[in-house]
Amino acid sequence: MESGCVMSQPVRARRLTQDEGHYLLRLVRRGKHESIRVRRALIVMASASGTMVPTIARLVAADEDTVRDVIHAFNAQGLACLDPHWAGGHPRRITDADITVIVETATIRPRKHGLPFTHWSIRKLASYLSGRYGRRDPRWAPVRMVRVGRERLRQILSARGITFQRTRTWKESHDPDLEAKLDRIEEVTVRFPDRCFAFDQFGPLSIRPCHGTCWAARCHPDRLRATYQRTHGIRYFHGC
Repeated sequence: MESGCVMSQPVRARRLTQDEGHYLLRLVRRGKHESIRVRRALIVMASASGTMVPTIARLVAADEDTVRDVIHAFNAQGLACLDPHWAGGHPRRITDADITVIVETATIRPRKHGLPFTHWSIRKLASYLSGRYGRRDPRWAPVRMVRVGRERLRQILSARGITFQRTRTWKESHDPDLEAKLDRIEEVTVRFPDRCFAFDQFGPLSIRPCHGTCWAARCHPDRLRATYQRTHGIRYFHGC
């Protein structure tokens, strides 16, 4: 009795329904030919029409095993096989909780953390978040350590609308309760974002010279004495 080998059946996509055929045809016509979904749609359509696997592989410039995998997936899952299943990739180094800490720290004055400077730079902020200052003095350690590069730190802040800006001119206060009052203002503005604080002041008022015109020798106009110092006059302050 002679023993023979049975040849396996060639891999072929099942018959397409009318809706599946229309969907695949629209996808191939309108999609970008280099996209994964379009290539998989081409494989399914070609196989369902009777084209053999080696020919399909040459048509889409893919390996024959890849073509067979797509056909098997279509027979088992239907059109769901067209969607790529991406690998998870490397886990995120900066989590949402880290981003929250970065934003909150950047918008709080460094002196509130006990640090000996008045404003953050990208370098100082990155050093503080990484715990570098905390190694010098435990009081300067952040609540949560976040290791992040300067450029990534700048991108995170920029994505949340936080930019490095010059402060407006102000006078240094000698009020011993300054920090407590500022804390109260910040608390109110956070809890009630529709509240608005308005302050205005000027003075002391005094008469000062105003520039005009005169006849004079070329490059030798009359000079008016500048007001270098004003310590007397009417003062005004308004707050609401």
